[in-house]
Amino acid sequence: MYGAIEAGGTKFICAYGKSPTDIHVSEAIPTTTPKETLRLVAEFFKAKKLKRVGIACFGPLEIAKGRISPFTPKLGWRGFKIQTEVEKALGCPAVLDTDVNGAALGEHLWGAAQKSRHFVYVTVGTGIGGGVMVNGQLVHGLLHPEIGHMRVRRFGGDEFPGNCPVHGDCLEGLAAGPAIAERWGMERAEQLPENHPAWPMAAHYLGQMAVNLTCAYSPEILILGGGISLRKGMINMVKQSAEQEMNGYAPLPKIVRARLGARAGVLGALALAQRQKM
Repeated sequence: MYGAIEAGGTKFICAYGKSPTDIHVSEAIPTTTPKETLRLVAEFFKAKKLKRVGIACFGPLEIAKGRISPFTPKLGWRGFKIQTEVEKALGCPAVLDTDVNGAALGEHLWGAAQKSRHFVYVTVGTGIGGGVMVNGQLVHGLLHPEIGHMRVRRFGGDEFPGNCPVHGDCLEGLAAGPAIAERWGMERAEQLPENHPAWPMAAHYLGQMAVNLTCAYSPEILILGGGISLRKGMINMVKQSAEQEMNGYAPLPKIVRARLGARAGVLGALALAQRQKM
């Protein structure tokens, strides 16, 4: 039996089991202090004999050091050695990776990328993040892919300065849910109607992202997850934007919707536990 921890910026979701059809999932655990949050995590797993636990965690991460980066916006978690502390709390080995890398691996094992060893998974919601698989291996390097912070050209007439606290008008600062909501004076992007000009604008930025990822990684499939990608017609608009941006220079990957939905994070963590050497 394997353990799974989806470590999010606002909540932790834990689970144990062997597969998407054999898994027991916890209620949401609020992300407060590391000590209190891990106490509740350990309580959920109490008396469970786990072979290994996967941690699909918010970032940025210093994966080689098993810790959350000192530059994470979650102040109380800066530099926290989450891998070691989870191992102490649960008494079993832990595997740490980003939440989006976990979701990518989950889509590879059980979702939209089961037949591909070269693909990119991107979630577009509260933020924008991505995981890249090349030749069956998740990409790690100096840090890990930070797809949400790539630079994109402006949509005609868009003067919104962007809301990324670091880069302003990077991809995330222009096309993530909070950016869309702020640009149009809404509490949440989902409140905007289907025919609102916000959606072609977001698709314009995500189409550029698709072209950038195609040129950098040459994936067979680009999987889009997260709430924004679920908007009616969004996948098709992104495809159209990408085709226009690529302008016939190179073939584009299949652009498809993620299959794991709201369970992507916790199933990604389970996948990490099962495939430890990534």
